[in-house]
Amino acid sequence: MSMLAAITVLVILIVVHELGHFSAARLQGIHVKRFSIGFGPVLARYKGRETEYTLCLIPLGGFVGFPDDDPESEISIDDPNLLRNRPIIDRAIVISAGVIANLVFAYFLLVGQTATMGIQDLQPGLMVPQIDNNSAAMDAGIKEGDIILSIDQYPLKEFPEATTLFVEKVKNSINKPLNLTIKRKEEILDLTVIPELTEEGKGKIGVGLLPNVQLSRAKNLVEIFVYSSKTYLNAFTLTIKGFWQLIRHFQENIEQVAGPVKIVEYGASIAQNNLGNLFQFGALISINLAVINILPLPALDGGQLIFLLIEGFLGKPLPNKFQEGVMQTGLVLLLGLGIFVIIRDTVNLTIVQEFVKQFGM
Repeated sequence: MSMLAAITVLVILIVVHELGHFSAARLQGIHVKRFSIGFGPVLARYKGRETEYTLCLIPLGGFVGFPDDDPESEISIDDPNLLRNRPIIDRAIVISAGVIANLVFAYFLLVGQTATMGIQDLQPGLMVPQIDNNSAAMDAGIKEGDIILSIDQYPLKEFPEATTLFVEKVKNSINKPLNLTIKRKEEILDLTVIPELTEEGKGKIGVGLLPNVQLSRAKNLVEIFVYSSKTYLNAFTLTIKGFWQLIRHFQENIEQVAGPVKIVEYGASIAQNNLGNLFQFGALISINLAVINILPLPALDGGQLIFLLIEGFLGKPLPNKFQEGVMQTGLVLLLGLGIFVIIRDTVNLTIVQEFVKQFGM
C-alpha cells in the first residue's frame, strides 16, 4: 500500500504540471490537440470536442500537444489561436504554467499537512526513514524510525544544523568507528557504525535523514497558513541550495541523483512510518519538479523559455529546424540519463539485491 501511495503521489504531481500548461493554453483560447499522462501504449482514450485525452502505460511523465506542427491538422497555419502565432508573453505563460502549478500545489500540500497532522516542532536529532541494503548502517543495527541523538559524543541540534554536522562527521571518518546514541521508541541505545569508502573518497553509512519533529495542533486557520508559508519557504530554499551544490560539485554528488524508482522507494519508506508524511513528500518532490523544469536545458520548460528570450531580443524566432534539433538532442540526452538512473536505482532496490543474493546471480 505504501508503494502504491508513493506512485500515486508522483502521478498526481505529473498531472498537476501538465494541467498547468493545459489550463494556461485553454484559458487564453489557444488550440490544444492532446493532453497525455504517461508514455507508451495507450490504456484509455477520450476524444473531446478539440482535445484528445490519453492515459498511457508508463506513468513517468506527460505532455500537452499543440497542433502547430501537425501536417494533418485542419487548422489554418495563420490561425491566431495557434500557440506559435501568439505573442511571446502568451507563449511564456503557457510554458511556465507547469512550473507555477507545481509550486502552488506544493504550498497547498503543506497547508493540508499542517491542517491534518498539526504543526511540526523541530526537536534535537535526526530521524532515519530509510536504510540502504547491505550498508554500514544496517550492519551496525540501525533501524528505520530510529532517532539519532548524537554522533561521536557530539549532541545533534535541530535540523538543518544536525544534518550538516552528521554528514560531515560521516564523510571524514572513513573506516573509523563512530559512536551513535539512538532513541528507538522509549529505549536509548549506543551503537557503533563504521563509514565505508565511496568512489568519491568519502565516508558513507547508507541512511536517509529527516528532521526529528514533534506534532502539535494548530490553533486556527491563520496559524496554519503562516506556519505552512514558513515551511514552504524553508523547503524551497533548501531545494535551491541542493541544486546549486549539485551543479558546483556534480561529479561528487552524481550518485545522489535519484530517479523515479528511488523516489518511489523513498516515498514508500516515509509512508510506512506515517502516511501523513506523504503530504510533505509530495510538496518536496513538487518543488524539485518545478526547479528541474525551469532549468535552461533543452527539452525542459526552461530551455523553451530561453528560445523565447532570444526571440524577444532578436525580434524574430530562431529557425524551426535549429530549435527542433536542439530540443531533440536534449530529449535524447535526458532520456538516456533517465534510463541510466532508473536501471541503477532498480538494481539497488532491496528486493532486487535479495533476489540476486538468494539465486547467486
